[in-house]
Amino acid sequence: MPQRQPQLPVRALVPAAALPRLQAQLGAALSRRTFLGGLAAAGAAGLAACANPNASEGAGGGGGGGTLNIYTWGEYDDPQVLKDFTAAQGPAITLDSYGSNSEMTAKLSAAKGTSGYDICVPTHSNIQQMVELDLLEELDHSKLPNMANLDPSVMDTAWDPGNKHTVCKDWGSTGYVYDTQRITRELSSWKDFIDAAQNEASGSLSLLEDQGEVAFIYFFANGIEPNTQDPADVEAYRQWVLSDLAPHITTFSSSTSAAISASEQALVHCWNGDGRLGILGNADPERYRFVWPSEGANLWQDNWAIVKGAPNAEAAYQFIDYVLDKDVSLKELTYIGYNTGVQGIEEAATAAGVERPDLIFIDQSVMSKLVYSEMTPRDQDIIKIYDELKAKAGQ
Repeated sequence: MPQRQPQLPVRALVPAAALPRLQAQLGAALSRRTFLGGLAAAGAAGLAACANPNASEGAGGGGGGGTLNIYTWGEYDDPQVLKDFTAAQGPAITLDSYGSNSEMTAKLSAAKGTSGYDICVPTHSNIQQMVELDLLEELDHSKLPNMANLDPSVMDTAWDPGNKHTVCKDWGSTGYVYDTQRITRELSSWKDFIDAAQNEASGSLSLLEDQGEVAFIYFFANGIEPNTQDPADVEAYRQWVLSDLAPHITTFSSSTSAAISASEQALVHCWNGDGRLGILGNADPERYRFVWPSEGANLWQDNWAIVKGAPNAEAAYQFIDYVLDKDVSLKELTYIGYNTGVQGIEEAATAAGVERPDLIFIDQSVMSKLVYSEMTPRDQDIIKIYDELKAKAGQ
């Protein structure tokens, strides 16, 4: 497997001592790709003091000063691609990382166009809220000729018609891996996951640090519309997760690849790319098996966007267009293990000998059962239940 190199320097967003207060304001534990961002606006005021120290009052969308500031998920870009861009195009890159869409949205809301960031990477379900809050610049497609490389399936989406504000970075789904030495029967569904969690994997169970993803386990397993707004469905989930699942949980984590590589847990709820990296990093790559649950799962897409008031918007366009180049896109896919949405990327990856392409490129039989997560009025209830779950599980 490709060995991940250290990222470029990442500035701390908040003092460690402030994290408990920040998490309370956002109503959610931090995670890599949390798609429930309903509390972003509520947390904005509390993040006002955390504005980017490089931001200047009244920063605009001008030509920038030679630095491109990207606000993104941790370990989410190939460091060599970033270095190559600087060498080829000139602007130095500084990365800040966030743990959830709500954290990112709240910080940008608080800054009111003066965050100092040029690019952010929201998940699809957060984009409409960010547009309503006027946090994203409208894109000038003439400055992004490599958009033509993207597959139509990731373009002109319901959450951003005409790609007015964003373009695809990558996309994926959710499933789980299990240790075949500790769980010797075959697992193939969310119902199997739940049964194994309460039996062979009890006390060796890792769940994603993502409120919606945990709820989706129950909804898919029970044939409930995963974006349900029915209070009865949500209450049934609450009763189940607190009484039936909580006693068996060992940890909540969205950085799952290391735990899989080290054979730490018997059953690990994870995103497909992270599961793949963990399996390839294990001394015995056959020990863990990844499952695309037969009932279906969450489908997500992360997107490049230019932040409102970006001080170096021109460099932002240059970078986004650069990573949409087919050769650069293959380098990104090889590093992160997710489909970049570029046309012909599967054939290119196969020709390049990328390992376990079956865990990157999702078969149509699986795709037909995947459902895009949505923001709904029930999100805050799901967040509260998740907080109850963590407390009940002693986390």
